Parts: sequence; C-alpha cells; structure tokens
Amino acid sequence: MRLEQLKAFLAIAETGSFQKAAQACGTTQPTISRQLQALETQIGTPLFHRGSPVTLTRAGKHLLAYAHKICQSWTRAMEELADLLSGGQSELCVAVIGSVCSYYLPAVVLEFSRLFPEIQLRVTSLGSDRALKVLHDGLVDVAIVMNNPLMMTSQEIVMDTLYEEPIQVLMARGHPLSKQEQVSWQGLSEYDHVVYKDGYGMQRWVYEQFQSRRLPLRTILEANVLDTFRGVVRQGQAVALLPHAALLEAQYDPGLVIRPIGNVKLTRQVVLVTTKDRLEISPIQQFYQLARQLIPAQVQNKVPAALVSWGT
Repeated sequence: MRLEQLKAFLAIAETGSFQKAAQACGTTQPTISRQLQALETQIGTPLFHRGSPVTLTRAGKHLLAYAHKICQSWTRAMEELADLLSGGQSELCVAVIGSVCSYYLPAVVLEFSRLFPEIQLRVTSLGSDRALKVLHDGLVDVAIVMNNPLMMTSQEIVMDTLYEEPIQVLMARGHPLSKQEQVSWQGLSEYDHVVYKDGYGMQRWVYEQFQSRRLPLRTILEANVLDTFRGVVRQGQAVALLPHAALLEAQYDPGLVIRPIGNVKLTRQVVLVTTKDRLEISPIQQFYQLARQLIPAQVQNKVPAALVSWGT
C-alpha cells in the first residue's frame, strides 16, 4: 500500500468523482483510476460503487477512517522531521565521562545555551562504555568518552579526538611508593587499589594492564566519584590509577601526591562521538563543533576555566 493510493482513495470519497479527485490531487483521471485499482487489488475487494456520484462500498466506509488517520499521521511526521532538521528540536542529550563533565564541559554548555536558549540541554555523567551504549541505543545525541576501538566499529559513527592525557598514580603523602620518582607495576601490585565501577573505560584499562603483566590487582573499592577516590587514598595506603583530568584537584591537596608509572608514558584518548545522521541536525552539529573547539583549548591552557577560581 502506497501513500498516493490512500490519497487518491480519500479524494474520490470526498468529491464523489474520479475527475474531480484527479483535479484535487493535481494529476490525471487515468492515474487516479490506476492508483485506486492497485489499492483495491491489494485489499481484495472494491472500495467504491461506480456510479454518478461514486459511493463507498461497505469495505470503503471501513477503510475511510483509517485512511484519514494514516495520511494525517504522515503529514505530522513530515512536518516534525522538517522542524527537527531545521534545528527545531526541544532538547539535546549528551553523555559525558565525569572528569570532562566537571572541568571541561561547562564552557561548552554556557556557549551552547547562549546560542540556543530555546533548547533544553540534558547532560548525564556516565562511564565511557555505558555512554557509548546509550549513544548506540539512540538515548543520547553526543558522547564524550575514553576511546574504545571495540565499540567504534559502526560505519555510522563519527569520532574526533579531543585530547590525550597521561595516566598516573594517586597516593597519600607519606605512602611508601611516594618516595619513588617513578612507580613500578610490581610495586603497584603490592598495594590495595581504588578503581572505577563497571562500565567505565578506566576500570577496563586498569584490569587489562595488570592482566597483561600477569600481576595481581588488589581491589578494595569501586567508585565513580572523584571525591571518593581522593578521600579513600588520603586515609590509608590504597592507591588509584587515574587520568590527568581526574587528578586536577588532587594537585592542590597537601595530603596527596601523584607519581608517573614506569619510564613509559601511559596515556588515554578522550574522544567526541556521534552519528552521521545526527550531525545533519543543526543544534547537534553546533554542539559538536563547540566541544571540538573549546575542550582542547582548555586542555592546552593546563587549567580548565571551571577550576581557576577553585585553585586560586
């Protein structure tokens, strides 16, 4: 069943004439006749009594209400799609890892809200793997996450690297490992660890590092709030492997120290992700461009705008 067949059916029902229906649809009478014949063939019964005027059969009367609803729904759908593609959506949903959400995203949010005050921006802080899943499921429009090539295989994915940052060890001042300029993996295996919860890319990264070196990982706590990491580490001999952005406030904490791991610089990539079809929508495209511009600029400045007042 095709939409033009239903429109031909409705035009005949409303005008009572094939000729008038053709005029109303801006086409010829033979075309209207063929469209109706195709519809009747598909349904398997006549929809009109051919006479003057043309009148509906019992089956035609039954179809009439449904045909109206189908055509009205299609018209509304086309209007809403046109509105969406022109930037008329009412909200934009973003999933962001915690460190970016706390320090680098505020500048993007403020500028986007200035440009699109009518759009409700909804930001959810999630682990990288979880954020990519909700993006794939269509629950958010953009994700800012730790790069995970295994979850970036779809041809519809659009990805830009925002920055690359080192991964280091957070520990209490006075911790036995703090006496070393560089901490070894063997040394790390001898102490308890605070790690991110399941669904966070950093948890996966930490486990993979220890497994690849055949070293035990002594986990005492899973967390997703940076205050928790700092609080637990500050009070004892537990350590935490964290990316640079998650260590920004720890730099100002007199009870904590940060050390590099080994003599090889370990890093992670933070990427901006969406899909090709979403980038066709003006507000999403604008948010994507703002994030791509403003977040790397803050990283290059060493201290993000959101942390300047805190640090001073």
